[in-house]
Amino acid sequence: MIILLKYGASKQDADEIVGQISSMGLKPLYMPGVERTVIGAIGDERVLEKLHLENHPAVDRVDKILTPYKLVCRDLHPVDTIVSMDGVLIGGGNFIVIAGPCAVESEEQMLKVAEIVKENGGHALRGGAFKPRSSPYSFQGLGIEGLKILNKVSKITGLPTVTEVVEVHDVAAVEEYASAFQIGARNMQNFRLLKSVGQSRKPVILKRGLAATVSDLLLAAEYIVSEGNPNVILCERGIRTFETATRNTLDLNAIPFLKKNSHLPVIVDPSHGTGVRDFVEPMTKASIACGADGVIIEVHNDPKNALSDGHQSLFPEQFASLMRNIKPFVLAAQSQR
Repeated sequence: MIILLKYGASKQDADEIVGQISSMGLKPLYMPGVERTVIGAIGDERVLEKLHLENHPAVDRVDKILTPYKLVCRDLHPVDTIVSMDGVLIGGGNFIVIAGPCAVESEEQMLKVAEIVKENGGHALRGGAFKPRSSPYSFQGLGIEGLKILNKVSKITGLPTVTEVVEVHDVAAVEEYASAFQIGARNMQNFRLLKSVGQSRKPVILKRGLAATVSDLLLAAEYIVSEGNPNVILCERGIRTFETATRNTLDLNAIPFLKKNSHLPVIVDPSHGTGVRDFVEPMTKASIACGADGVIIEVHNDPKNALSDGHQSLFPEQFASLMRNIKPFVLAAQSQR
């Protein structure tokens, strides 16, 4: 529920209400505003109703939150959340580009790609150390050695790093070596993993599952935030449909829906969303027009010899062209906010 206090309500009034909510075993959220204070209450609403908070002299009104995702919805948190990834701000009108190869293959490869990303204005570096692959015979990643390479390259270039975590027992290692967790599409509803990264405070890029609705995605984000980690970035990366012309169907409808219904930042993965490198730039432009806060794309210094997803990875010159060509789109989108 949302408890809106009256104009002029004191901090003492707010503390009293927060204490009443806590005494009933519910989770209070104290959100002081410039003019008025809002207090949230998360838990069994039947218990909250017993308090009759609408009768308190400092309370203006009490409203129910109708959505099942209480903490990530705009009803409770109308202001955009801005997530800091080692100083790179995601959300709040910023547009960021996270780029890099699908997989960490070697220190030399990662340094080359990182230089390409940084020289062309990219904000952060992606690279998979653990790779959940459909085939057991495909490259599975370098594991801890890959994390160490990412960490070393980050220190050399100053770029924050994003890498996927696939199992609970790897969370501590990824937290140590990377700037942000990525939860892949296959793990979007791995609830133990979501709770585990929720107990960290590092940013989490949460990718939409292949057959997940946007409500499923928001409920998955709720798992993370409910554990205490507010630093969640939603990622639209395409869903599986009957269409076979592209690897997935990039659901751009999801961007305005998520921006309207959630305060969390939203980024797009046009590389996995299309699976076609020539479509990455137009889908990036479309994502900007739809209100996305950034993109995460695959770039490789030598896509022809990449160990993973080389067919959808941009060549260095394509990435440089994309970064030049999206500038007017970013400026136009920012001028409309």
